[in-house]
Amino acid sequence: MSNRSKIVVVLKGYPRLSETFIAQELLGLEKAGLDLVLVALRRPTDKKRHPVHDEIRAPVYYLPEYLHHEPVRVLSALVSCLPKLGLWRGLASFAKDLLKDPTRNRVRRFGQAAVLAAEWPDGGQWIHAHFIHTPASVAAYASQITGIAWTCSAHAKDIWTSPSWELKGKLASTRWTVTCTHTGFDHLRRLGAPTSRVHLSYHGLDLSRFSPFEGVRSRRDGSDRDEPVRILSVGRAVEKKGYDILLRALSLLPSNLSWKFEHIGDGDSIKRLKGLSEELGIADRIDWKGALDQKDVLAGYRDADIFALACRITSDGDRDGLPNVLVEASSQGLVSISTNISGVPELLIDGQNGLVVPPEDPKALAAVLETAIRDADLRHRLGQAAEKRVRTEFDSSASIRQLKSLFETEWQAGKS
Repeated sequence: MSNRSKIVVVLKGYPRLSETFIAQELLGLEKAGLDLVLVALRRPTDKKRHPVHDEIRAPVYYLPEYLHHEPVRVLSALVSCLPKLGLWRGLASFAKDLLKDPTRNRVRRFGQAAVLAAEWPDGGQWIHAHFIHTPASVAAYASQITGIAWTCSAHAKDIWTSPSWELKGKLASTRWTVTCTHTGFDHLRRLGAPTSRVHLSYHGLDLSRFSPFEGVRSRRDGSDRDEPVRILSVGRAVEKKGYDILLRALSLLPSNLSWKFEHIGDGDSIKRLKGLSEELGIADRIDWKGALDQKDVLAGYRDADIFALACRITSDGDRDGLPNVLVEASSQGLVSISTNISGVPELLIDGQNGLVVPPEDPKALAAVLETAIRDADLRHRLGQAAEKRVRTEFDSSASIRQLKSLFETEWQAGKS
């Protein structure tokens, strides 16, 4: 691709350990021949990086995270945008949005969009936002100011916690939007988005990074105190992941059953969850590993016997889409136990390639955990079926081909 096709990708933060699927997609698009420029609304807070981040060649630019931290930069951007007719279109749109959402966050997004428009990357001919909430707000305002078309990838929290009026406005102004679960796709379509503007695109995995596990899965069955069944979960310690439910389920397991639980990830709730494990009397069976890079996470999948994630819908509507960690675990022939919300059933079918229970139900979760702990044959059968499905239906190269085709179709239409 030439510089005429360079895509300016707006991200909430970069790099982020919890958003491997985005980094994987960015690298895939580069390998497919697209030129990218990354623009992040905030700087990284993670202390580690995944190897994939070091392979991405695109330059990264950071907008002011808070306008008052860089007032000269923001004011200079607004002044430089004054001659642009698009600034007034953007201001009119911003004013309408501000009446419905009179928050500092709304003001911040317009200020960031003005900085992006004023400091526009050389050769940028397209704007693509990852997440349809705040990054898409910046992308939409910047599109109005610059007159450059924009598109969007919508995921999970951004869909379910955004008001309908805002989603409808963005869906109407994007050239197209892709989303990664059928539940999200159906929701966006119900909001009245034109058929041609919303596409379902599973992220999938870069299977070259998740080669088949060549080892032998254990026959542990919870009867030997010296060989506990290893239960793993990977994810941020936030409410929608349901780690409190998982801990309560673990505490309900028979006292004579031998198991260990390992958690990989960080998050604001780690301290509270550690306290809960103490209250439940299971703290000595839990290892909190913290955030790890992708290589160490892969090793965790291969050492484990069971993967568990008790996804839930929170009071504000937040939820996972299809957690990438379930796809990763499945790629290693590791049986996964999760809940029947959002996109999880689009991967896991209860009793066929995983074990699926209702959310918010520690007793039901404990029952399937006990079954999986005691029955190594069941674990192996379900894990093998899950791996087969991932390797045939969740290869990220299909998503990359779809995205490349969408971009190229737009560019060809622009030339005609």
